[in-house]
Amino acid sequence: MNNSWRRIFFGVIFCGFLSACTTTYDAPKFTASSASDAPAKVADVQKRASLRLQLGTSYYQQGQYATALKELNSAVAIDPDLSDAYGVRALVYIQMQETKLAEQDFLRVMSLAPNNPDHINNYAWFLCQNGKEKQALEMLDRVIKDRTFTQPVKALNNAGMCSLKLKDDAVADGYFSQVIRFEVNNPIANLNLARLAYKKQDWARAQFNINRLIKAEVYTPEVLWMGIKVSHKLNDVIAESSLVVQLRRRFPDSDEYALFQHGAFDE
Repeated sequence: MNNSWRRIFFGVIFCGFLSACTTTYDAPKFTASSASDAPAKVADVQKRASLRLQLGTSYYQQGQYATALKELNSAVAIDPDLSDAYGVRALVYIQMQETKLAEQDFLRVMSLAPNNPDHINNYAWFLCQNGKEKQALEMLDRVIKDRTFTQPVKALNNAGMCSLKLKDDAVADGYFSQVIRFEVNNPIANLNLARLAYKKQDWARAQFNINRLIKAEVYTPEVLWMGIKVSHKLNDVIAESSLVVQLRRRFPDSDEYALFQHGAFDE
């Protein structure tokens, strides 16, 4: 965690005495504890702020956004320079549909930790979701090239999704294909590669990508529906019937099953 901790300034008071004074004064006896306590005080601030951050992050992951916000507010109150607290709070604000507050926190994060790839990735995705796709892609490309970033798949998938929003299918395909080099069964990349291939009527490639997920038992309405559509185009009745059974059994109330019932294979 890269945080900029507040500096602690100590003021030293200098006293002057007139030579004409006849009264003598004993010099104040300062102990070294005030200076030696400084690191301990800083450590205490860090510990308390970190605890609030951990609690806020945990509540965020559990979907308890109001409680998460309370803890994260406490964290930044204890340490106004705790960049990670602003970063998580921005994510909470997104879930609470507080777009302006989320943006304020992201900007604060960028000022405190401008080179943190995790924060850059999250902020870029936020921009992509709010009509600033080109700016987002510039930031994501920067993160993708950052060898210190331990989760390049996230940035690559985000870049692929952002490219789809710009209707640049070829670029999106390139990003998702890079994901496969890291995670061969990645659900987001394989599903979107299948969709792109289906759009180009490349049924074989679409089936190849979607079958990866089906073999890995990644059963979502989107995956099963794509598998059904591809099997239908390839006249693979056995595969299609098997996937329809899975879709009906697992997601009978899904939009995808409704589309199947209406025979809307190209919607």
